[in-house]
Amino acid sequence: MNDFLEENLGTLVTTAGTVIDGKTAVAPEVIRKARRRIDVDDLFDGVRAGNRTKLARAITLLESSAPAHKVLAQELLVKLLPFSGKAMRVGLTGVPGVGKSTTIETLGLHLIEQGHRVAVLAIDPSSTKSRGSILGDKTRMAQLSARDEAFIRPSPSAGTLGGVAKATREAMVVLEAAGFDIVIVETVGVGQSEVAVAQMVDTFAFLALAGAGDQLQGIKKGVLEMADVITINKADGQNLRPAKRAARDLTTAMKMVRQQDQVWTPPVLTMSALEHDGVDKFWQAIEDHVHAMHEAKLFDENRANQQIKWMWSMVHETLLQRLNTNAEVKSESDLVEKQLRSGQLTPTLAAERIMKAFDQSMSSRKE
Repeated sequence: MNDFLEENLGTLVTTAGTVIDGKTAVAPEVIRKARRRIDVDDLFDGVRAGNRTKLARAITLLESSAPAHKVLAQELLVKLLPFSGKAMRVGLTGVPGVGKSTTIETLGLHLIEQGHRVAVLAIDPSSTKSRGSILGDKTRMAQLSARDEAFIRPSPSAGTLGGVAKATREAMVVLEAAGFDIVIVETVGVGQSEVAVAQMVDTFAFLALAGAGDQLQGIKKGVLEMADVITINKADGQNLRPAKRAARDLTTAMKMVRQQDQVWTPPVLTMSALEHDGVDKFWQAIEDHVHAMHEAKLFDENRANQQIKWMWSMVHETLLQRLNTNAEVKSESDLVEKQLRSGQLTPTLAAERIMKAFDQSMSSRKE
């Protein structure tokens, strides 16, 4: 571990013991107790050796919301970071029923035959009521999950913005350090998950269906503006001609919603993942896109920008967490919510009251 990373890790551990709202965020003894149960060095060695059990435990540690576990997770990431960043990162989205899981399994098996090691991060939507999720992607990718060269991790979105699992970015670091050279992130296909995934991958692929309104829906959600590769799936049998027609329509739509890009023009393909037809061309388009980004010297710049966006998303998340746990804010929110319900206050003024309470509580702690 280099001195710079170690120094910043020390800042995280120090911060973990600071006082927030009159209580210690993470007492040092709590961290020591967690360290006795979780051996970070052992996890590091296991991940680097490709031990699947240790790999799963490492990602579980990243997903934990326990404050002490967050400290240990960052320790692990700092150790693994120098061994990451060399994999190709691919995002895959599409409406439910478009065949994302079938596509990933067929594509994964195709890549393994070419000598690749493939990791899949499949984001399952969490219930907003029970907070539970089905996590059924391993059953939908039975053949791929049985291969030693593949690793599938279904993760609950846990209600995070865009339906993207909170630790997805960090899990990518772990998987890359474990030697997987292709990481595929599958979105839930609803809400704004596409935006979040597009900001963490090298190539963002959009799957659509013929005659299902995907063209207009994609334009509305801005997916076509982000997609690097577009494919009409289930182009087989009686669906073949409608799929080709939909591809032509989407090609026209792309000209309307995307400005001409001298570096890359997203292709619109047809494919039948179930019949294994067109999957090789689909992957070739992804490789062509990555190559074009390298040629234009935009690949490293895009990844650097993604790191910055990641930082700010973590800042926003941390601020929201502190806001929600602030005692003064809690007291003020109870009052303004009653006034909102009775029509005595507007939402804008209520929000100002909440932020004022938060600012005052921060100022009082500095004095």
